Formats: sequence, C-alpha cells, structure tokens
Amino acid sequence: MSSHVPNSRYGGIVDQVKRQIKEKIWLPGERIPSVRVMSKAQSVSVMTVLKAYEHLEAEGWIYAKAKAGYFVAAHFNRLAEPEQVIPQVVNRSIRINRHVFEVLRACKRPDVVPFGSAFPDPSLFPIHTIGRLLGQAIKSMPAHSAISDLPPGSLELRRSIAQRYLRDGIDVSLDDIVITSGAMESLGLCLAAVTQPGDCVAIESPAFYGALQAIERFKLKAVEIPTHPREGMSPEGLEQAIVENDVKACWLMSKFQNPLGATIPAGRQQALYEVLARNDIPVIEDDVYAELYFGTEKPMPMKALDDRGLVLHCSSFSKCLAPGLRVGWVAAGRYARQVEELQFMSTLSVGAPNQLALAQYLQHGGYDNHLRRLRRTLEQRQQQMLGAVEQSFPAGTQVTRPTGGYFLWVVLPKQINTSEILADLLDRYQISIAPGTLFSADQRYQHCMRINCAYPWDEKNQAALYQLAAYLTELCEKD
Repeated sequence: MSSHVPNSRYGGIVDQVKRQIKEKIWLPGERIPSVRVMSKAQSVSVMTVLKAYEHLEAEGWIYAKAKAGYFVAAHFNRLAEPEQVIPQVVNRSIRINRHVFEVLRACKRPDVVPFGSAFPDPSLFPIHTIGRLLGQAIKSMPAHSAISDLPPGSLELRRSIAQRYLRDGIDVSLDDIVITSGAMESLGLCLAAVTQPGDCVAIESPAFYGALQAIERFKLKAVEIPTHPREGMSPEGLEQAIVENDVKACWLMSKFQNPLGATIPAGRQQALYEVLARNDIPVIEDDVYAELYFGTEKPMPMKALDDRGLVLHCSSFSKCLAPGLRVGWVAAGRYARQVEELQFMSTLSVGAPNQLALAQYLQHGGYDNHLRRLRRTLEQRQQQMLGAVEQSFPAGTQVTRPTGGYFLWVVLPKQINTSEILADLLDRYQISIAPGTLFSADQRYQHCMRINCAYPWDEKNQAALYQLAAYLTELCEKD
C-alpha cells in the first residue's frame, strides 16, 4: 500500500487512520469512526473527511458498506505481493489450447466451488430485467433488423457505447465501433486484422489464456514481455522485444489484468504508447474489466491516448451486465473496416434482439446504478477473500491486491505444482482453481494460481477456501 498522500487538507486524516490501522487500533473488519464523528473530532468539514475516506478506500485501507459506514480492510503484513518475473525475450509458437480446454471442462461441473472460474457470480446481474427487455425486443423488432444490424451492428447500441466513450473524454467515432459476439470475437478479429501467420505478437507475462489460444489459432508467435503485478507491462521490456523481434502487434490489458489484476498507471501507459507509436505497431487493448474499478475515479484506457488510430479497444458486457448474451464491441480506429469485413466473412453478425435489449438497458435501465452496486459487492468480496488467504495460506505465499476486477493471483512455494493438484482438488474436495500453467507458453508459473473472488463469501465458499489452504499447507509440510 502506498503511504504517500499529496499535500491536501485531508492528508492529516489519511495519515492518522493509516497509523491507527498499522498500530492495530482498528482491526480488519472493524468499523472506523463515522464521517460525522471524525469531522467533529478533527474540527474539519464533512466533505474533508469524506475525501480522506475516499482516498483511503482507493488505496485499499478501508472499504464502504452501504448504510453502515467504513470498515478496515484485511491486513497485508504477513503475505508479500508477488515480484515481477522476467521471461526470456524470445518468440515462440504456442500450444496451449488442449490444456485450456481440459482445465475449463473440469471446472464446469455444477458441484464444484468455482474458484477457477473466469466468470463472475451470475446472481450479480439484472438477469430478469435483461430477459424482459429481450422479450420486448423480439416482439417489437423491425422486420428489416436482420439486415440493418449486420456489421458493424445496431446503430442504437453503437450510439449508446459512443456516448459512454465521450462521457469518459474519449473521442470515438460511431463508425469506428463494431459490435461483436463477445470480447473474444473482438480480440480475434483484431488480431486477424493486423497480423499474418508467422508474425510475432508482444503479450504480457503471465497472459490471459485467451490471448495464447488466439495466437495459436492464427499460427502466430508470442513474445512474452515482463509484466509487473501492480503496474502491468514494462515499457523497457517492450522496447527490447521490438528491437530483437519483428513485432507486428501488441496485446495487453490496461486495467485489472487477467490473471494478475495489474492496472497500468497513466505515465507507464504513455510510455508504452510512445514505444508502439514510434514503431507504428497496433495495440489490441483488452478492456473487459473496465467498469469494475474500486476507487472513486475510473482509470483511463490506452485508447484515450490514441491520436493515430493504433489502438483497437475491445470490451464487452459479459463481465459487468449480461454474460449470457455474448455481446461485445471494438473501437478499432484505422482498422475498423478490416474488422467489419472479417466479421462479415465469419460470424456475420450478433443476434439483433440481444443488441436491441442492451441498447434499451443502457438508455433506460439504470446501468450506472447497477455498476455502482456491482463494484461495491466485488470489492467487499475481494477483501473477504484476501483476509482469508492472509490468515490461512502457507508461509511463503504471495498474493496480489488488485484495485478492481475479481481475480487474485497467488504465488505458492515452489514445490507446489498447481496443474498437478487440480485433479485431486476436484475429486476430493470439489474445488476448482485456475493453475498458473494456463497463463504462459511454458511452465514458469506452475507454482501459481488464479482465484476468482466474485462469489458470495458464504459458509460453503469459506469452508472451501480454508480446505484449500489446509491442503496446500499439508503439501508444503511434506517436503
């Protein structure tokens, strides 16, 4: 956690609460003084205290509960955060599809605790509202919509998406947006638009397995770039890779990266963009977790820096609103027409009712209210999971502390191979994990795993987490 606070009227309150938490005056889960109590005690305005608490919340020291106040987050003084791993800067062919398929198939069992799942808790979404809008869309759908909603997709949905870009200060043309069948189609279409078989693509390390699968499918080669667990891809590492390889594209996640949870700070994003722009290399920005931030301000994507049309910005509604509808999009810059043509030649288009229903929800369904509730819930569940990992996992474990999303990246003692223990966890305890071997072309992360913390912290999931911790501790003690 950062201890630096900019000079401000509320800096003294921030420093005071941090000191009290460090000294264990306030313990994890305990409520700190209310805004009004602190305001009176410190003789400052309510707004000053509120700003201080928002700062502490953004840094992960405290979290808010609706109508209940502010509470101390889990202490992180026993388990360290992971360090950056430096991969070899070599380009290599990828063979990961079979491994990904086997792991995901095992994790689909309905009796399994879904720590290994890539998807958030479905109960978090307004499924009934979306279903009602879908029914209305089917009944009222114009006869010509099957043609009018061909690529680039529904005009109404693209307008709603463009308006949200503009609200964030990002000038995106309506003509640059192509509606897709989920973010994975967006990402695949973008990769096909900017590469040819045999080309090299710069990716993070560890990387989202979907990127590895797409690179394998298109017969490309991957160059893994050093990626910091908090701050994302290294600009220096990217520049070195470009010097040593004929890199044709870069694929990265600027916020809440899967699996690390890293968010690239603004200065580092600028440095990465300058490296790419200087070499005229397009960047495929996978931003599916954009709305799942925990602080008071939404982190900006690299697309906000793009004055050359190099960033193909991909996102979807699958992680924040409607997983089952499989609707995503890409703001493809100068590559929009290629993406549109490639989609026309492959999946043709996204279902018209799905597009119309989402357009209606974005315009009239209270999307921002839903997102605020979703973010609060995900942050609370992450804090609960982090606290349990902190208390129970074996000594030597390291764990990330993302400021958004719903994944934790756990680095275990080296003797544990998470891909080897997965079958035992599934058979004996009905617990799934996502082993680290899913996220690289080699075995570098075999002692790591990704844990999904989006599900309720109920009795079943608590018991499963502590069972997993006991299992891992037993393995460590055997060696």
